[in-house]
Amino acid sequence: MPDDPSKTGYRDRDRVAGDQDYEVRYFAQQNGVTEQQTRDLIKKHGNMRTDLEREAKKLKS
Repeated sequence: MPDDPSKTGYRDRDRVAGDQDYEVRYFAQQNGVTEQQTRDLIKKHGNMRTDLEREAKKLKS
């Protein structure tokens, strides 16, 4: 079932849905990485936003 971007709750905010292009694009823009780097991070580290933000910061360094 497709995710409805207008319906977000607490549980939806702490994760990045790797199969949703708009979420990947948003995360990439907010963290200064590419969409492909974001997808790679999700595959390697899971979809928890805090973990992904930490790893994206390392990529930018």
